[in-house]
Amino acid sequence: MAAKSEKPTTHTPKTVRASVSFPRELYESLEQIAQEKKVSVAWVVRDAVEKYVAEKWPLFEREARP
Repeated sequence: MAAKSEKPTTHTPKTVRASVSFPRELYESLEQIAQEKKVSVAWVVRDAVEKYVAEKWPLFEREARP
């Protein structure tokens, strides 16, 4: 049986990982918000950043979505 050749993937990932440092007090607030919403701290940060970008550049938000 012939071995199936695998093509290397050349797609661009839809997400990018970032490392961010917060002052301890701010991070504790993020943890509390996450616990109350039953989501991860990462989700809270993404949500906040999306809202910030939409407020700062409203047209960018509209163009970025299909």
